[in-house]
Amino acid sequence: MNKIIKSLSSKETREYFMSTHFWGPIANWGIPIAAIADIQRDPKFISGKMTFALCLYSAMFMRFALKVQPRNLLLFSCHFTNEGAQLVQGFRFINYHYLNDNKTKTE
Repeated sequence: MNKIIKSLSSKETREYFMSTHFWGPIANWGIPIAAIADIQRDPKFISGKMTFALCLYSAMFMRFALKVQPRNLLLFSCHFTNEGAQLVQGFRFINYHYLNDNKTKTE
């Protein structure tokens, strides 16, 4: 327990928790959390253009998170999660608007 407290109180740990390397990804987690929460909503509310844009955004930032030095695995995990959630939303959008019969759509 003493080793954990010593590690948490180190200068490097304090600098990490007070940096944009930490707070940027933490703030970004709102996007995948919202996408995951929206999976239960009616697919007629999904914006295909926004879903596509968020897929591209997350793909680019996953690459960035691995290329920046030091690697930002917290940012990578955030965008990896978002990419998965947006792909699910994209499949739901395509299924609802292009693959379903017009009879099953509620308008």
